[in-house]
Amino acid sequence: QVQLVESGGGLVQAGDPLRLSCAASGRTLSSYNIGWFRQAPGKEREFVAAIRWIGIGTYIADSVKGRFAISRDNAKNAVYLQMNSLKLEDTAVYYCAAGPAVAPTRLTAYTHWGQGTQVTVSS
Repeated sequence: QVQLVESGGGLVQAGDPLRLSCAASGRTLSSYNIGWFRQAPGKEREFVAAIRWIGIGTYIADSVKGRFAISRDNAKNAVYLQMNSLKLEDTAVYYCAAGPAVAPTRLTAYTHWGQGTQVTVSS
């Protein structure tokens, strides 16, 4: 089983950076992708970024490319989402997810989810 614990959300001003953390555990983690998704009120949950736990491969949504980056710290079983130059439209609940290392950008490929952390960007 994989358990995910998210942290780092909060209220920030437009243009500010913020880093989200996802602490993951599970013996099968080495074969998993870890992804970030977000969901704003009234909208569908959308892909943000993903990374393979072991190996090469990161994936960034076009909507945040150039502003967001995903990274990992295997020793800490942690994955991070660094968000820079935040915009009002980045306001959403951000979810960490884990799943088998297939289809890293697809919502349906993920089998384990965190509870989400709220990111609110104000002007």
